[in-house]
Amino acid sequence: MLAALSIFAIVCYLLAGGLLSRPLFTGKATAPASGAQPALAIATIAVLAHAAQLLAVHRGALDLHFFAALSLVACVVSALTLLVNLTRPVAALGVIVFPLSALLLLADSFLAPRTVPMPMDWHIKLHVTVALLAFSVLSIAAAMAILLAIQERALRHRQLGSWLSALPPLTLTESLLFRLIGAGFVLLTLTLLTGILFVDNLFGQNLVNKTVLSIIAWLVFGALLYGRWRHGWRGRSAVNLTLIGMGMLVLAFFGSKFVLELILHRPVN
Repeated sequence: MLAALSIFAIVCYLLAGGLLSRPLFTGKATAPASGAQPALAIATIAVLAHAAQLLAVHRGALDLHFFAALSLVACVVSALTLLVNLTRPVAALGVIVFPLSALLLLADSFLAPRTVPMPMDWHIKLHVTVALLAFSVLSIAAAMAILLAIQERALRHRQLGSWLSALPPLTLTESLLFRLIGAGFVLLTLTLLTGILFVDNLFGQNLVNKTVLSIIAWLVFGALLYGRWRHGWRGRSAVNLTLIGMGMLVLAFFGSKFVLELILHRPVN
C-alpha cells in the first residue's frame, strides 16, 4: 500500500514536471489559467500523496535520518513552490523542483533502510521545524537563482531561443529571488536563535560543524541582502552568493548526516 502511494506520488511529480517543461521546448509561454494550471494541480496531488506517505511511514513523527530528511524537505519545498505560484507565475520552478522531489522520494521509499524517529521534546521540534522551513525557502531561492543565471547567460550571449519566452520575465525572477532570500534569512535567524535557546551544547563535538556552517550561510545571505539594499547588487553577484549560501546550508544540514550515516554507519538525528 505504501509502495503504491509512493509510486503514485512519483508518477504525478514527473508528469507535472514534464507538462511544465513543454513550453521550454515549444517556446510558447503558458498562462497559469491554461497550460500550467493542470500541471500544478497534478503536482498538488503529488504533494498530498507524498505527505500521506511520510505520515504513514514515520507515524507523524519527525524522522531526521538522511534519506527521510531529504524526502521531508522535498515535500515541503514542493508545497512551497505551489504556494509561490498562487501569487507569482513562476511555474518553471517546477521543472527543477518536482522531478528532484520524485527522485528523493524514490530514494527514501525504495533504496534507503527503514529508520525509527528518535524522540524529541517540543522545543527541539520547534527548532527543527523552523530550520526545515528556512532550508526549504532558501532552496526555492537557489532554484530561482539558477533560472536567473540561465536567463542572464542567454541574454548576454544573445542566445535568444524560443524557449526563453517561456521563462518568467527577468525582473520578476530577480524580485522574487530577493523576497525569498529575505523570508529565508528571517527563518534562518530564528533557527539560530532557537538553537541557542533550546539546544544543549550548540558548539559541542556533534553539532559544531552544523552550527559554524549555518552561521556562515547566515552571514552570506545577510551580506547579500545588505548589498542589495545599499549597493543594488543583482545579476551574477546575487546568483553566486545565493548558491554559496545554499551550499553552506546543504553541508550544514546534510553533510554530517551523509558522513556519519552512509560512510561511518552511525545513525544520528
